[in-house]
Amino acid sequence: MKLIKYLSILLVVASLWSCSGNNGKSDAYGNFEADEVLISSESNGKVIQLNVSEGDKVEKGAEICVIDTMALHLQRNQLLASRKAALVGLDKVRSAIDVQKTQKSVIEKDVARITKMIAEGAATQKQYDDATGQLDVVNQQIINTQTQLASVNAEVGVIDSKIASMNDQIARCYIKVPQSGVILLKLAEEGEMVAIGKPVFKLAPLDELYLRAYVSGDMLDDIAIGQQVKVFFDLDEDSNQSTVGIISWISSTSEFTPKIIQTKKERVDQVYAFKVKVKNDGKLKIGMPGEVVIKE
Repeated sequence: MKLIKYLSILLVVASLWSCSGNNGKSDAYGNFEADEVLISSESNGKVIQLNVSEGDKVEKGAEICVIDTMALHLQRNQLLASRKAALVGLDKVRSAIDVQKTQKSVIEKDVARITKMIAEGAATQKQYDDATGQLDVVNQQIINTQTQLASVNAEVGVIDSKIASMNDQIARCYIKVPQSGVILLKLAEEGEMVAIGKPVFKLAPLDELYLRAYVSGDMLDDIAIGQQVKVFFDLDEDSNQSTVGIISWISSTSEFTPKIIQTKKERVDQVYAFKVKVKNDGKLKIGMPGEVVIKE
């Protein structure tokens, strides 16, 4: 019984030892951060609808904010009316061309008939000249009307371009999430006026976080992009929890040691930053301190 009790105590001690972290043997220290994205307004106007609050999880493509589009819709309606009027004018020009082509066909038959009659001595040269003159006039009228047709077609094209631009402006009034994540900060409220470029939300994907840590120059040879390392973070006041991460970035230049960083060695003046990508099951928070063990 004493042996069993003794073994039980050893197991508890071992468990506490494993949870207590890395026993001060970390190679680098830093804080967790995320790829934060500022979602800004792409239109000027009043915010008339907000669909999220801080802390909400959102999916890519979700509509989270609507800016007033009334003025833009009125302008688009004016353009649509102008386009309709231009199309009516286009139909009139086409009808005029059809009439002129019919007239040309009739005159061409007259010219052919008069030409035959002249050969038989039954018509005069004046009759032929009059008929060919009428044909030249109709041909010129057709050319002029076709020029009008091209002009009206160009007008319709310009209106269509303006309508497309207006549709794009209206679409920009509906702010959508560019990627899945969590709303960290809401920077606008319903009823507020916003301008192009004004931040409305701050978003970050929290399923993966990055531990930005620092190492001295003599440890650069020990780290490489893609390398797997062990990461420790606070579980509670008395113990740590460990997980694995992948080094995703290493700075190419040195910098002065941040004041918040405490290394296991004496502080050095110059250090190199690197990032470790870590899967997050919800326990990791932005700004939480963390430690990296590069060498087991």
